[in-house]
Amino acid sequence: MKKSFTISGMTCSSCALIIKDAFKNIVNENKISINHITGETTIESENEIDSNKLSDALKRYPKYQIESLSLNQDKSSWVKTYKPVFLLFFYITGLSLIASFNNSSFDFHKAMNTFMAGFFIAFSFFKLLNLKAFADSYSMYDIIAEKIKIWGYIYAFLEVVLGILYVINFNPILLNTFTALLMSVSLIGVLKSVLNKKKIQCACLGTIFNLPMSTLTFVEDSLMIVMSIAMLIL
Repeated sequence: MKKSFTISGMTCSSCALIIKDAFKNIVNENKISINHITGETTIESENEIDSNKLSDALKRYPKYQIESLSLNQDKSSWVKTYKPVFLLFFYITGLSLIASFNNSSFDFHKAMNTFMAGFFIAFSFFKLLNLKAFADSYSMYDIIAEKIKIWGYIYAFLEVVLGILYVINFNPILLNTFTALLMSVSLIGVLKSVLNKKKIQCACLGTIFNLPMSTLTFVEDSLMIVMSIAMLIL
């Protein structure tokens, strides 16, 4: 497993040595590569690398800040990387279609409601497995979370609430309007990261899976906006 990111605040080679020393209890020093001029840092490990531990290790040195965090698995294809997302969408879509057929007739709104409910509940589950790690990762690209850190914690629980509201079909006009606005705000941060080609970890499924930010994340958020608007119009 390889984790690549940028560390700001370095001014000389001694800074790189200080950072290596800070990370030595987390990973073998020989597996750490730091360019003190560009700040580009790469850590390789046979085991999963905890982003929180890296951040905590630098708290003693506030001048050094981790930026543009990404997590990549070597020899992993695009399909394999995003396999968790594809499987989740497959299961949620299948469940939505099964739940929507009644006496051979297809209930469009029930299908959409079931999909939205499944989406929010499933995605919130993975975020809540490590809430702090999700909030840290989310704050690296979301326009609200980067200014108000607690928003990452609120957002994870907000998805749970939205999932439940879609299950009970609570006030469709209010619910879908709020969802469209919420996902639009989230989409702005994703779009900025994709256009700027930032190498950061996507937090859509929390930090359990190693998903890099990409156009797939943009499509995912856009789909939710389109679906909520469609439910308002149709």
